[in-house]
Amino acid sequence: MSEEVIKADPREPRPVDSVAEPPAHGHRNLGIALALISMAQLMVVLDGTIVNIALPHIQTDLGFSNASLPWVPNAYALAFGGLLLLGGRIGDILGRRKVFMFGVVLFGVASFLGGIAQNETLLLASRILQGLAAAAASPNALALITTTFPAGKERNRAMAVYAAMSGAGAAVGLILGGALTEASWRWTFFINTPIGLIVAVLAVRYLGESARQKGKFDLPGAITGTVGLTALVYGLTHAAQNGWGDAVTLAFIIGGVVLIALFLTIEARSKHALMPFRILANRTRGVSFIAMLVVGAALFSMFYFLGIYIQNVMGYSALKTGFAFLPFSFGIVVAAQIGSVLIARMDPRWIAGAGAALAAGGMFGFNQLTVDSGYATHLLPYILLLSVGMGLIFVPLTLTAVSGVAAEDSGVGSAVLNTVQQIGGAIGLALLGTISTTAINNKFTELAPGLQKAAEAGQSPDQIKQLQGQFTAVATTHGFTTAFLASAIMFVGVAVVILVGLSVKHKDLANDGQPVHVG
Repeated sequence: MSEEVIKADPREPRPVDSVAEPPAHGHRNLGIALALISMAQLMVVLDGTIVNIALPHIQTDLGFSNASLPWVPNAYALAFGGLLLLGGRIGDILGRRKVFMFGVVLFGVASFLGGIAQNETLLLASRILQGLAAAAASPNALALITTTFPAGKERNRAMAVYAAMSGAGAAVGLILGGALTEASWRWTFFINTPIGLIVAVLAVRYLGESARQKGKFDLPGAITGTVGLTALVYGLTHAAQNGWGDAVTLAFIIGGVVLIALFLTIEARSKHALMPFRILANRTRGVSFIAMLVVGAALFSMFYFLGIYIQNVMGYSALKTGFAFLPFSFGIVVAAQIGSVLIARMDPRWIAGAGAALAAGGMFGFNQLTVDSGYATHLLPYILLLSVGMGLIFVPLTLTAVSGVAAEDSGVGSAVLNTVQQIGGAIGLALLGTISTTAINNKFTELAPGLQKAAEAGQSPDQIKQLQGQFTAVATTHGFTTAFLASAIMFVGVAVVILVGLSVKHKDLANDGQPVHVG
């Protein structure tokens, strides 16, 4: 019988007890520890979407212009994605529980400032502060799982819960956003404050501190990497609104690429690299990161396009739109639990590959939507299909993305996973937004003669306005379904990458990436 071994990078330090550190608290309750970590992760992910439904109310109350309003979600995403690597490395050096607690407390404070904001400057400042806090809390939350739960069944279950929180957070945010906005948009911020403070207080008792790793802060790498990622994310986001040929878009994208290239050069030569190359050199982790990048691109865009379609074309209220996504949360949680059971019996590529295929089917289903589509018959089946696919993707890829990472790198390894999801989301919104806008404009050009004919036929202004509204719905639907088709193709590509490139065995994951000989 052939022997298959996952070879470790010879440069990668791997002491015998590097993965499972001795717990600092002998009486920790793992259930409560997992609940605290999951609450924090849900809070961080949820905040990426919870304010989206409240944007019209924020614009009215604080006087945002149409041009400045997009910065309410973008300020958070840019700060979060740009500072994740730094947050993970700080946790490695200073202690993951300490940095995690700092992050959740700061998140609560920043959320309170956002809730009381009386002008757009304070609100945007609070969003940037929230992103900074999330960058401190999120990578260290995942790292605390890898250092708190022993490899195998317990860690697989913990990862399933974490993955469910990560995957369902966006949908839960839409539901809460709709419900809280009914009272006041400010509650979409205030809700985070008590959660953050409670998690921080209980973390002292129920989360053990990791051993502090030796090392120094790689300031040149931190500056070039953070600014480069921020510039790149901003440029890609800007492209969705102003096009790829816009001077500002090109300047930020080119500047971001140059700074990232400089960052990689610095990291290759630094003895205290912010992102050690051994994190990316491992094939299993590299494939996982690539897959998560594309998954983030397709999934984030789905929430954006589908949320607008449900409200503007189907005519749902904000609250009803939020509840329309509830089956997605249910499906992803159930599928994540199924994935955590299967991962002990099947290699991760089969689980994640099947999940990507199901997700592709869901996106293709959205591609069939029309202006007359109904929720129960044309939308719900594909929401469920996509959610099951995502649950089956998140669990194995979350495990393989941090598999075999040495203890001193677990924080930064987790940060890379979160970073690629954020960068993927920005790429997806930019690319698919451009595809959608182009399709909408082309459809409008095709339909425009109909308005001219209606005017020449002597129809009243009200009739012409009604016809224009119908044309808008048709063009919008056409643009969004075109984007969904592109997303389906992206998921097919993910399935191929996973099935071909992800070769790690499920038995190796049970040993946290250590090779298992089969002979």
